[in-house]
Amino acid sequence: MALDCVKDKSILVIESDADSRIKIQAIFEFIEYGSITFADSIEEARLKEEPYFVVVDKYNNENETLKKVEAIHEKYQKRIPVLVFSATPLPESIESLITDTLEFPPTLKNLRIALQNIKMFYLEQSSGESRSSVLFRSLVGVSQPTAKVRELIEQVADTDANVLILGDSGTGKEVVARNLHFHSERKDNPFVPVNCGAIPPDLLESELFGHEKGAFTGAISARQGRFELANGGTLFLDEIGDMPLAMQVKLLRVIQERVFERVGGNKSIKANVRIIAATHRNLETEITEGRFREDLYYRLNVFPIEMPSLSERTEDIPLLLEELIVRMENNKRGSVRLTPAAVTALQQYQWPGNVRELSNLVERLLIMFPNGVVDTHDLPEKYRKGIDVSAENMISDSVKQDPMIQQRVVSHIVNQVTSPDVLPVEGIDLKAHLLELESNLIKQALDDSNGVVAHAAQRLNMRRTTLVEKMRKYGLQRAATA
Repeated sequence: MALDCVKDKSILVIESDADSRIKIQAIFEFIEYGSITFADSIEEARLKEEPYFVVVDKYNNENETLKKVEAIHEKYQKRIPVLVFSATPLPESIESLITDTLEFPPTLKNLRIALQNIKMFYLEQSSGESRSSVLFRSLVGVSQPTAKVRELIEQVADTDANVLILGDSGTGKEVVARNLHFHSERKDNPFVPVNCGAIPPDLLESELFGHEKGAFTGAISARQGRFELANGGTLFLDEIGDMPLAMQVKLLRVIQERVFERVGGNKSIKANVRIIAATHRNLETEITEGRFREDLYYRLNVFPIEMPSLSERTEDIPLLLEELIVRMENNKRGSVRLTPAAVTALQQYQWPGNVRELSNLVERLLIMFPNGVVDTHDLPEKYRKGIDVSAENMISDSVKQDPMIQQRVVSHIVNQVTSPDVLPVEGIDLKAHLLELESNLIKQALDDSNGVVAHAAQRLNMRRTTLVEKMRKYGLQRAATA
């Protein structure tokens, strides 16, 4: 049950209680984590290398926990994520210094979320480094298929082997290609993509190899091709299965001899590029039907990576939604939130368009419900097909178990039905109205989660750090951590 390809990484646990150590050891052994080192304090920890993250024992005293967290940050210059076991809200002094909190003992779901937040920590911290040991946010996910793709990338990234990425349209093949380049020794040189299916056959040769002046009508000057532009870096040949047979022959020669000539020229140019190809087609079928050269296939297919469809990794959908929304927020395009029931409905959909379709849906919801909250009945019809969205069924199973929450949710639904959705004659202050709505929803999430910020963030489909900032904005920190 290894999570997210981190089973080879070590962790440090600051815990003096022997019984707790046994339980913590069992938790991380269960998920096949790497080596675990226990210590009574950070000063007593003797590690040859920096741990992947540090876990601080169960919170019971602000000063003691704060002292431990600050000592960890001092020792590792804030390079290491810190988790704290706590069943109660943490004071702001600690909350602002840690990556996440975990109940003790944690559920597998909460562990997955915490490990994903650790990955986000490294992504944010490593943006300025010359070489990162983490992957792009675009590969977010905790499912086994996603972890397998990451593992394959790590295995082949540092080599110059040709890679063939297979999978349906919209699964993120270019994302994998960019990750392979990003984690290779060629990362400081260009990454040049070419969509072989989008370029007319009579122009593809010039596009790839360039041309000399006067090589054909309209060639008024010499021009470099993609192979030259990618010199020292990576050439990504997307939709290689759509390449004409005549061009396949010429590409095969370049791969074999590592030289090419511009169209209309006779000077040999060295091709110092790594080739990564991708296709949604079944190339073995294409070979059988005579549309793809078998020798080229074996040249490209040195190291295949099969991309899973989104329907094969539906457990990644909550994290993908969060990442797509954060990306929209960072691009100043607004925001939107989805209720847990809406997320569950999306996990039941088959997603023929894969991640690209999910991204398009998020953009559509952002336009339809700017800075709003989307429930199951707000989703386009095809995403809620077969799902009962009546007032009774809009209450999740977890809510049904709590009469107080159930009463509030039912009241909210009734108010939605009976209150006229009409702009008052005197008008409203829209900005203030939206701020009040956001503040009220955050208060409700904190109340429903007994003040546990990490749990409230889950209910709001929001990153914990983002929620902490909004709590400060609305002055909710004191109330939430009381």
